Amino acid sequence: MKFISFLSLLTTSLLFAGVPVLKQVPVDHIFTPKGFDSNDNIEVVVTGTLPNLCHKAPKTFIKRDGRNINITVKSLYYQSDNPYCPEMVVPFKKVVDLGPMDKGEFKITVNKDSRWEMKDKLKIKKPIDDNIDNYQYAYVEEIRANDSEDEITLMGYNPSNCYDLDKVTYVSNDKDTYSILPRLKKVSEFCPVKLTPFTITWKVPRELDAKKVLLHVRTLNGNSVNKIIKNIQ
Repeated sequence: MKFISFLSLLTTSLLFAGVPVLKQVPVDHIFTPKGFDSNDNIEVVVTGTLPNLCHKAPKTFIKRDGRNINITVKSLYYQSDNPYCPEMVVPFKKVVDLGPMDKGEFKITVNKDSRWEMKDKLKIKKPIDDNIDNYQYAYVEEIRANDSEDEITLMGYNPSNCYDLDKVTYVSNDKDTYSILPRLKKVSEFCPVKLTPFTITWKVPRELDAKKVLLHVRTLNGNSVNKIIKNIQ
């Protein structure tokens, strides 16, 4: 009878442990790329840590109040006495998709009114014209850094062989982020659908004082590929 009661208690405990709740998690940095205009899909990047393996799958929740944007970062949390949740700090990086935004300055707050609250500002420019985008960018899928992280390789595909790489430019937010813009140029009016692989090597500038720098690469689909590297002094 005692053995049956023990099994019943264990089963109940495991079932409860298997039902997660959303719980706020620590954040340690917010990166706000520069160079967006109101025709763009706006993104910021948040980093932090999951306190232990009871936390899974961090998610972001956005609340807008005029020009104030509040971002809350939560994870799926399983009860802390679950024997399958050892103490282990797990870093995470989340790209927060804010969608199109009006021109002007916005205040970004992450985990408002918590001990992990962080604040920053984001400036959106007026577009040069009414086109969807001022430039076509290469379709970058991956960023690889060399061992010293002073040089990166952008890897991906062009949508057609009627496009070639024009040049790679960048915009610094003068703090902790380089927005990298791999621009394409059209070399032929005949544009068959033909994915053409490419690799682009790019030297990371030495302009910022932050310990870690975000490389925010704009891509053809309107989103971005992001990689955080140690700063090169």
